[in-house]
Amino acid sequence: MRYLTDRKRAVGKGAAHMGTENHWYMSVSAVALAFMMPIWVYLFGHALGQSHDAVVATFARPFPAILTGLVLFVSMRHFAKGATMMIEDYLHGFIRRVLIILTYSLSYVITATGMYALARIAL
Repeated sequence: MRYLTDRKRAVGKGAAHMGTENHWYMSVSAVALAFMMPIWVYLFGHALGQSHDAVVATFARPFPAILTGLVLFVSMRHFAKGATMMIEDYLHGFIRRVLIILTYSLSYVITATGMYALARIAL
């Protein structure tokens, strides 16, 4: 029979009992976004203000389309995880569950809408 002390049960677990999993995900996604966002902002800024045909031509190319999809997906997952961590830290009870559901729903709707628009442009 094993005897676990309180300390042994708590090692590696935060308040949400997810350990350092969320922290690592946020760190990795932040580094990925740090590399992707400047390139995407340059591409988007170059397309901003141009005619509809020029914008469609820009985002119909493979690199801008793939980069835009990655930025959209990674940034919305980063947003959802970060907002969820803040909500878990400061709110409790029913309102906490509702806000977490709304946060994930918002991020999924934005991701789906953006991917649909990108697919319409790129294909």
